Amino acid sequence: MVATSRRLPRRLWAARLASALLVIAAGGAQAGTLRYCDRGSPMSAAEQDQALHVAARVKQVLDASGEPVALVSRSGLNLAWLGLRFSHAGLALRDSPRGPWAVRQLYFDCDAAVPRVFDQGMAGFVLGTDDPQSRHVSVVLLPPDATAPLARLAGSAPGALAVLAADYSANAYAWGTRYQNCNQWVAELLGLAWGGMPLPALPAAPDEAPLLRQQAQGWLRQAGYAPMVFDVFPPLRLAAAAVPWLHEDDHPTDDRARSLYRVSMPDALEAFVRRRWPEATRVEVCHAAGRLVVRRGWAPIGDGCVPAPGDEVTLLDGGAAPATLREEPAHGT
Repeated sequence: MVATSRRLPRRLWAARLASALLVIAAGGAQAGTLRYCDRGSPMSAAEQDQALHVAARVKQVLDASGEPVALVSRSGLNLAWLGLRFSHAGLALRDSPRGPWAVRQLYFDCDAAVPRVFDQGMAGFVLGTDDPQSRHVSVVLLPPDATAPLARLAGSAPGALAVLAADYSANAYAWGTRYQNCNQWVAELLGLAWGGMPLPALPAAPDEAPLLRQQAQGWLRQAGYAPMVFDVFPPLRLAAAAVPWLHEDDHPTDDRARSLYRVSMPDALEAFVRRRWPEATRVEVCHAAGRLVVRRGWAPIGDGCVPAPGDEVTLLDGGAAPATLREEPAHGT
């Protein structure tokens, strides 16, 4: 899972973005990725039950790790049109005040229109998806040398708030401090925790956060962190004008002229951790078609949560037997 550019034919970008914008303008309910402040449709009892099975299995993986913190990502907003499965990352804390393995994360408070850091139980974290029929959760387990400083910083409320920005943008420039998205907050916490830089007395004053963010970003650059690079068609600028959580004024002029956006995403975080800590391990848990699949390794599970030889498969109520196993083994990339 290597962070890379997401390039689609510009005509295809234009069609997809223009379609999304038309739906937004019409007030439709199917605008997908650009309307994530909508409450969404109620889930059935069966869908909630499947999500609880996923959350319980993820917590079992975390319990077995013996570590105090892990990087977790979930499918949430439907970003398949960008070639991405995971949209949202956070840090699962064994000793969270909200209970074992609650996820500390940044989110956009739609009512107040500001970013906030909050703790959410694993079940709630798993439930946050556009597609209740299929959920994916990725868990990256770090070696002790990496978890110790991260657990100390992220596990304290002042530490978690030290790099919180005042303004949110879903497509925030990864090397800027004007805005921040949820995954950028995670990246900057990693930089602050692993960079070994002296911290001011916490909690940090509001005017100290941009400086701490710059320090964290400086370390991330030197350590080889590479945000996702999206090559998009200019209609995104129309979206930014119509949607309050999309902006482009923080991106460099040269990038904007070429319609490039450098954004922190879960894939970029995982790729960085894998390079920085080769001994880190990954577990993906998903459900679909009445089965729950667990895969250990860096190779992603295929679309539809289709298992491969070596995966753990559990049939949920009404699930079909895993007769679609591929013949070839899964390989890491």
